[in-house]
Amino acid sequence: MTADLGDIAYESGGHWLTRYQFNTMTAEHYFCSRCGIYTHHRRRSNPSQISVNVACLAGVSPFDFPSVPVEEGISHPLDDPAAAQLAGTLNYVAARSKD
Repeated sequence: MTADLGDIAYESGGHWLTRYQFNTMTAEHYFCSRCGIYTHHRRRSNPSQISVNVACLAGVSPFDFPSVPVEEGISHPLDDPAAAQLAGTLNYVAARSKD
């Protein structure tokens, strides 16, 4: 999920967040220093936006999305737009009940 800076507020645990940067140092990746979960990052492609791990949002579940595209994560579109590729798609299929 993507949001503009300032549109997301921490309800709790903000003091546990740790920032990680690499390569161009433009993107800012945030993790919980206590449990290690990735929470969000300030986007390299648009630093005025953040991408949020929906599992960290109150009232939202990763299972609310029937399919999620996954980028391969090696080639960034700003480095070489032709090289950036989709690795695949995660699809959620509910388990059948044992009734």
